[in-house]
Amino acid sequence: MSSATFAGCGALILWAFLALLARMASGVPPLQLTAMAFAVGGLIALAAVAARGRLALLRQGPLAWAHGVGGLFGYHALYFAALALAPAVEANLLNYLWPLLIVLLSAPILGLPLGGRRIGGVALGLAGCVLLVGAGASFPPGAAPGFAAAVGCALVWSVYSVTSKRMAAVPTEALAGFCLATALLSAGAHAAFETTVLPDARQWLAVALMGAGPLGAAFFLWDAGMKRGDPRLLGTLAYATPVASTLLLVVAGEGVLTWRAAVAAVLVAGGGLLAATARG
Repeated sequence: MSSATFAGCGALILWAFLALLARMASGVPPLQLTAMAFAVGGLIALAAVAARGRLALLRQGPLAWAHGVGGLFGYHALYFAALALAPAVEANLLNYLWPLLIVLLSAPILGLPLGGRRIGGVALGLAGCVLLVGAGASFPPGAAPGFAAAVGCALVWSVYSVTSKRMAAVPTEALAGFCLATALLSAGAHAAFETTVLPDARQWLAVALMGAGPLGAAFFLWDAGMKRGDPRLLGTLAYATPVASTLLLVVAGEGVLTWRAAVAAVLVAGGGLLAATARG
């Protein structure tokens, strides 16, 4: 595994903490939470870029800004809309089509071969994900707009991730600007659709940790992984995120370990191992 692919794995680890931190911040409206967390992540990144004397790298063309902000804001806006308009379990199941799409889109967009081992790894990972978050899934007709949003966010994130390799000339430091722009767009959407809630100490801590990790550093690690690593392997390993997220909730006392979670972990681990042993 290359160092860039390993960096991408770091993003997956950080994203596993997102559900736990979101539970800590429960009560803060989703778009407000997104705006605050992206502002924290963007400001930390901006300070780091400034300390290295590389602020000039934030000057990018319209295509780079459209790609970066469109991916970050587009995914989260559609994801929160899906959770608001459709049952959470089913919406989350459809959202987690993005790892599968990353692997499959790597062939037509990047010209990377897939092969039997990678396809098998994707199948095992998908089976684990479905088993974990798709138990008892139902699709009521009235939730169709929410399901469409869930599929949309999966498509947005997978296309954003895979095409990042085509945007290799855009330095990772530019994400500081993209995160801040996403924070501004989220704040505008929050002002239009939500009522502001003043966070308490626990919620502020969750926002700070979220901005530093899952909605901050994770995007920089993922950018490095997608641009210079193996998107096929990262797409397969991404199925570990919902499993790890569930286990973290259990450890924190926010859930109960079930046989489904245990079997899902085995399937995801097996799928990742199978994909990791593929050549080429």
